[in-house]
Amino acid sequence: MAHLQQLLLSGPGRGRSPIKEALQWDIAHGRQIQIIVAYFLPSWRMRKALVRTSHRGGRVELILPGKSDVLVSQLAGQSLYARLLRGGLSIHEYQPQILHAKLFIIDDVVYVGSANLDQRSLNINYELMIRFESKNMAAQAREVFQANLRHSLEIKAEPWRKAHSIWRRLKQHWAYFLLARIDPYIASRQWRDLPD
Repeated sequence: MAHLQQLLLSGPGRGRSPIKEALQWDIAHGRQIQIIVAYFLPSWRMRKALVRTSHRGGRVELILPGKSDVLVSQLAGQSLYARLLRGGLSIHEYQPQILHAKLFIIDDVVYVGSANLDQRSLNINYELMIRFESKNMAAQAREVFQANLRHSLEIKAEPWRKAHSIWRRLKQHWAYFLLARIDPYIASRQWRDLPD
C-alpha cells in the first residue's frame, strides 16, 4: 500500500514552489530516474542534476512527445536533446498520439499530478502534485513507464543531428529563448501588475 508523503501545491503569489524544490532535491539525489511529460523545458539546474545522475552511474530515461499540441514547446524541448544525449540521458519520443501524461519516478519516489517539467509548471502556473514514497508504487509506475516505452522511438545523437537542418535547429533555439526567457519575464510582469 502506498504511503502518501506530500500534497504539493504551487502557483503565482504562493512564494517558492514546493513542487520545484521537492523535484530538485529528489533528482539531485536519485540514481534511477524515469520521467514522462508533455512539456519539457527544465531549468539549467535541473538539467545539470539529471546529467550528474548519469555521470555518477545512475540511469535517466525520458519519454517526451513525438507529437504535440504546442509545437513551440516541443521545439524548445528538442533544442536540449543534443546536450542531454551527450550527458548520457536516454530520450524517447512517444508516437501513437499527443502526449499529456505526467509521471516522475525517482528511485522509490513517484510524483503524479498536473505539473510538467517546464518553466510554466515550475514557476508560473497553478499546479498540484502528489509525492508518494513507496517501493511498491514505484515498481508499478515503472511498469507503466515500460509500457509507454514500447510505443516510443529512441532518439540517437548522430541520426538526430543529421536529420535536422540548420533551419530546424534555429527554430528550436528560438523556441527555447521564447519559452525559457521571454515567457517567464512577461508572466512575472503581468503578475506584478495585477491590482491588489
